[in-house]
Amino acid sequence: MSRIAVTGSSGLIGTALVAALQQRGDEVVRLVRRAPSRPDEVQWDPSSRHLDPQVLGAVDGVVHLAGAGVGDHRWTPSYKHEILASRTDSTTAVARAVAEVGHPVRLVSGSAVGFYGDRGDEELTERSPPGTGFLADVVLAWEAAAQPAVDAGASVAFARTGIVLAPEGGAAAPMLKLGRLGLGGPLGSGKQFSPWITLVDEVGALLHLLDHPEVTGPVNLVGPAPVRQREIAAAIGRAVHRPALLPAPSFAMKAVLGEFAGDVLASQRVVGDALVAGGFHHTHGDLESAVAWLVA
Repeated sequence: MSRIAVTGSSGLIGTALVAALQQRGDEVVRLVRRAPSRPDEVQWDPSSRHLDPQVLGAVDGVVHLAGAGVGDHRWTPSYKHEILASRTDSTTAVARAVAEVGHPVRLVSGSAVGFYGDRGDEELTERSPPGTGFLADVVLAWEAAAQPAVDAGASVAFARTGIVLAPEGGAAAPMLKLGRLGLGGPLGSGKQFSPWITLVDEVGALLHLLDHPEVTGPVNLVGPAPVRQREIAAAIGRAVHRPALLPAPSFAMKAVLGEFAGDVLASQRVVGDALVAGGFHHTHGDLESAVAWLVA
C-alpha cells in the first residue's frame, strides 16, 4: 500500500484515479480548495504558490491534476490568465513542497499535448520541440513550474494528456450525444490528427507512472494509433448505427468557441513512445475498441 496525494481529485480524471487507487489498496490524500468535508481531505490554496511540506510528510507520490478547464469558458483575456495561473501557481506550490519534504516523493504532474501546437501530419514524440500558440506557451510554463522538484532530485514525470474519451464527460460526451442523434460528423475538415486516449487507459497510465519512478520527463498519454478526427466521428457513427456525415464547419466553430476553436481544429499526430517503452499496455489499443467501450 502507498499513500498518494491527488490534486484536482473532483475532476473527470481525478475522480476515476482516486477510485482506482483506493480499489488497489492505496491510501489517498485529496488536496481541495474548499473546507475539508471528509477525513481524507486537506485544504490548500494553490493561488498562494505554497503547500506546507508537512502535508506530504507520509506521502509516497503526488498526482497533480489541478487547473482550470481550457474548454469551460470562452477565452477572454481574464480566463486565459486563469488557465495559465491556475496551472503555474499550483504546480509551483506542489513542486516546492516535494523539494522540501525531506524524503523521496514521486511527482506525476499533469500536462497536455497542447505543448506541440498545430503540426499537420508531422509525427510528434516526447523528443519533438514545442509548437506555437497560447496552449503551447501554457504547457511550457506549466512544466517549467515543476523545476524546484526536479532541481531537488525528485522523480518527476509530465503526463502530456491527449483528448480523453469518457462517457461521463469531457470532449467525447457531446460527440457521443450528437452521434446518437445522427448529427455527428467531422470537426472542420476532419483531416486533422486528434490524439485520443480512453479514461480507462488515462488512469492506467497515471498508475503506471506512479509505479515506475524511473520514467521521468515528458510522457505522452495517448492511444497507440494516431487517427484523424473524421475517423473518430465515423467510428462513433458505426457504433451507434447512425450516419456521421454532417461536418461542423470551421467558421461555425470559431463563431461558437472563439479562439479556442483553433486548438480544437489543430492537427497533432502524437505518439506515446515513452509510455510504451516504459512497459505500459493499453486496454483500448485501437479506435474501434475504444469507441465500443465508450458507447457501451
